[in-house]
Amino acid sequence: MQDQFQRQIDYLRISVTDRCNLRCKYCMPSQGVAWMPHEDILTFEEILRLMRLSTQLGFHRFRITGGEPLVRRGILEFLSKGSQIPGVDDLMLTTNGLLLSEMAFDLKAAGVRRVNISLDTMNPERFAEITRGGDVSKVIQGIFRSLEAGLKPVKVNVVVVRDFNTQDLPGFLTLAKQYPIHIRFIELMPIGSSSERRSDFVPIQEMKELLGIKQYVPSKEILGGGPAEYFQLRDFKGSIGFISALSRHFCSTCNRIRLTPDGKLRPCLHSKLEIDLREALRNGSSDQDLLDIVAQAVWRKPAEHHMNEEALQGQRIMSQIGG
Repeated sequence: MQDQFQRQIDYLRISVTDRCNLRCKYCMPSQGVAWMPHEDILTFEEILRLMRLSTQLGFHRFRITGGEPLVRRGILEFLSKGSQIPGVDDLMLTTNGLLLSEMAFDLKAAGVRRVNISLDTMNPERFAEITRGGDVSKVIQGIFRSLEAGLKPVKVNVVVVRDFNTQDLPGFLTLAKQYPIHIRFIELMPIGSSSERRSDFVPIQEMKELLGIKQYVPSKEILGGGPAEYFQLRDFKGSIGFISALSRHFCSTCNRIRLTPDGKLRPCLHSKLEIDLREALRNGSSDQDLLDIVAQAVWRKPAEHHMNEEALQGQRIMSQIGG
């Protein structure tokens, strides 16, 4: 279905848990976060009901995220049931990769088509630092296990942070050259704990300069419906891509809405607007009632996010404090 700005909305991003087995610095504060009470989290049965209904509105692509989705008990059975819903054409997973080496083949068997793996550095020391203790070797094993399992494409998401992992970008380039892995370099977005790290922002153009590639040839052969701009390089088995949320935001082509673990629909991830579905799911609302709520969320999707303005405002405030 279309929103009020004539964008075709057919992609539902579903967060099945707020819990994670890493403690990344740009994602959460050092003191941690208060997890949602168990009873507030949507059950898998409730999520499956919403998936079935949303296909009636034209949704056919579903990405399962978290937190870290693979830590939730029963995730494989849920994925198997979700992949069998008529109209679900593309079931995807975003993960930090720690559990992939042992679960990749099971994910494939459950009907997951492809995975996005978050990995900001392959340097063991820097990975342990940014994740507060994570083991990067497990993530790398998970990447190659996903290739073996036939999950395709395998994409690696790299959030580029100034003075942290800019020196690691060429290493990711080597990974894309030697293996059919698609590396996506992502601008740091000022949300969560990263909102305090605005000076660490690296724009796409600077990333391209750091990579030292003289010519970028656009590629449209990479499966996906998100905001990444891909480039195929000569003699590369994989590809590289860039996701620009700030320097050249992609709102005009955004095709998705998001469901939070506690049942809130977010027409835009970076907007405070939330529409409560959990209450409707648990108070006996009919299927048509739920369809109307989802349709309303799609219609209320804003034209664009305002992170650029918020980032500029934060820079002004910091400069005033510094002055």
